Amino acid sequence: MTSAVSPADQRGAELPEFPMARAAKCPFDPPPGLRDKQREGPLGRVRLWDGSTPWVVTRHADQRTLLGDPRVSADLHRPGYPSPVPIAPGSGAVSFILMDDPEHGRLRRMVTAPFAFKRIEAMRPAVQKITDDLLDAMLAGPRPVDLVQAFALPLPSLVICELLGVPYGDHDFFQDNSKVLINREVEPEERLAASKRLAAYLGDLVGEKAAHPADDLLSGLVGRVETGELTRDDVAQMGVLLLIAGHETTANMIALGTLALLEHPDQLALLRDTEDPKLVASAVDELLRYLNITHSGRRRVALADIEIAGQVIREGEGIIVPNDIGNRDPDVFPDPDRLDIARDARHHVAFGFGVHQCLGQTLARMELQVAYRALYRRVPGLRLAGELADIPFKHDGSVYGVYELPVTW
Repeated sequence: MTSAVSPADQRGAELPEFPMARAAKCPFDPPPGLRDKQREGPLGRVRLWDGSTPWVVTRHADQRTLLGDPRVSADLHRPGYPSPVPIAPGSGAVSFILMDDPEHGRLRRMVTAPFAFKRIEAMRPAVQKITDDLLDAMLAGPRPVDLVQAFALPLPSLVICELLGVPYGDHDFFQDNSKVLINREVEPEERLAASKRLAAYLGDLVGEKAAHPADDLLSGLVGRVETGELTRDDVAQMGVLLLIAGHETTANMIALGTLALLEHPDQLALLRDTEDPKLVASAVDELLRYLNITHSGRRRVALADIEIAGQVIREGEGIIVPNDIGNRDPDVFPDPDRLDIARDARHHVAFGFGVHQCLGQTLARMELQVAYRALYRRVPGLRLAGELADIPFKHDGSVYGVYELPVTW
């Protein structure tokens, strides 16, 4: 007996799978398939793991338009949402980045103040001290060294632990579980178990903060539990989000950005030798544009019919906004495949756009400015201890980077 295949199923089978594979010899560039999609037009269809065929948006202007449109939803529980991975039965609470307003805005406002520009700038000397201490230890140790473990990972982990009030001594626990959460290839049940372990850990910590409050973000949120604005589970979920986002993304940018600069020694020399903080800030934004470690795209679903770029996205259809290809749009960034740290790249979409734009972007920028400047000035002879082809890249996760970066000097 043969089974009938509907025209829609047939079309879906012919579409490219998403996420797409990067070219082995071009690990810093978006997948070739995304380049093809961008050349074909601003919108196209792709096929996901579950057979669904959401729209993929490839042009910078259209990406910003849709991410800023209140007619698109970030709620993964809505029918048609293009989930990047299977969701295990029993999955419950989600973080506010997967909610819509007004609840998204209500929860986000509760954690906005610690990430304000003045508050983050006041942290710069402390971040510099952490950076220098890590480099002291690295320079005093054996060579070669894995830059990920010696520097790129502990720096943002120490910073976010201090900000949240999480004991850094537990970093192995939360880093091991966060690796599971951001890995697309693990089983849904395994991902759910890791989520529950982290939520339980943060829930216990919230209880400790209630009994012994301190000057940290979690202690501040505990006060909102006492007033009835939040539940203990709400605080635990917010803590999980901030803890993972606060170390995984920045750690990968430190390592991947360093690798990109080592492969572009002229740009590395400019950054290492400059005394201009504006050029350092420019370099950070250009690396965010050029690399874009969030490489599975922002996911949305249409709440109404939306006409854009000559197409109509129907209510209930999924939308994927791949930041990496938007940041290589030649209409916005001339010669987009060239790394140019003097470029004005501030309008990139590495942090997203609209109401869900990354809450921690000011902290990330500051940490990267401190880390890059200190690393290259204090280790001027920094170089790869091996070949680029041997570097293990993170092709299996929702956050792109490298698992290891062996360097010497």
